[in-house]
Amino acid sequence: MGAIELQRRPLYGIGTVARMTGVKPDTLRIWERRYQLGASLKSPTGRRLFTQTDLEHLQLIAALVASGTRIGEIATLGRRTLEMLLRTRGKVAQNTIPMRKPRIVFVGEALCDWLDEHQGCLVHVDALLAHCALARMDLSLVDAPGGVDGLVVEYGGLADANRERLAALAAALEPANVLVLHRYSNTHLQEELEQQGYATARFPPDPAFLALHLTLRATAKDTGLGSEDLGQLVAGKPRLFSEVELSEARQRRSALDCECPRHITDLVRALAAFEEYSASCSVENWQDASVHACIHVYTGQARWLMETALGLVLDGSAPGWPRP
Repeated sequence: MGAIELQRRPLYGIGTVARMTGVKPDTLRIWERRYQLGASLKSPTGRRLFTQTDLEHLQLIAALVASGTRIGEIATLGRRTLEMLLRTRGKVAQNTIPMRKPRIVFVGEALCDWLDEHQGCLVHVDALLAHCALARMDLSLVDAPGGVDGLVVEYGGLADANRERLAALAAALEPANVLVLHRYSNTHLQEELEQQGYATARFPPDPAFLALHLTLRATAKDTGLGSEDLGQLVAGKPRLFSEVELSEARQRRSALDCECPRHITDLVRALAAFEEYSASCSVENWQDASVHACIHVYTGQARWLMETALGLVLDGSAPGWPRP
């Protein structure tokens, strides 16, 4: 059997890539024609389709061009070299380096068909789809460039061939985590898989559950902590005031000659405390996790907005923000 052809997801049109890189579609077409910086794929109708790797490469190129580099000088450079160049351009340029999304392999004919109808689940990952049954899986998949961070498998049943193939595939790919989606509930099956460290769920999965599972994988890769605290699900708004600065702000009188600094400071501290608390709330299922994740994010947004308001009350500007 030949090597399984892995299909990339998600795929982006040129308009989306233009919006996410800040480069006009006409310029992207020129880069493709002159420097071969185009899309890796095309649809049957000839439409350009950019993979996650294509997008991230173009984001690096665009960031360097925006910082003054000529496109001709960097068009043939690889990702590591481009990242190194950006790191030499100062903090602002460094912040434009896109985070690598975790690479997740999905195995199963019905699973891959389902994902094509629910691509919103894949926005946080670099997905590789293998349209084949687990029992027919070719272990040459281990040659997937760049390694694999996670494995999601459609599992038909408890047959010995499936168990052996799943174990062999997991051993070959060495993913950080494995999610097995089974069609029929079987307590023995679930216990056996979970004893091996695999997560399990029914197929087809609830889209929100799978999106949350993959978001956790992305967060673990970005932070390098391997933790699933709710506070790590989404990059929160940064603190604009330290505790020392808040204490000083509470004692100051504002340009408006009112008690707003004291009241807003108290509110910021309360929100910050609840933000920290919400990140560590215990949850028993993915529905609870989704709700608490939203609470955490909304609280962080509220805290950040009130810090911005505090800056405006104190001196007409928030830290790091231009004066009106």
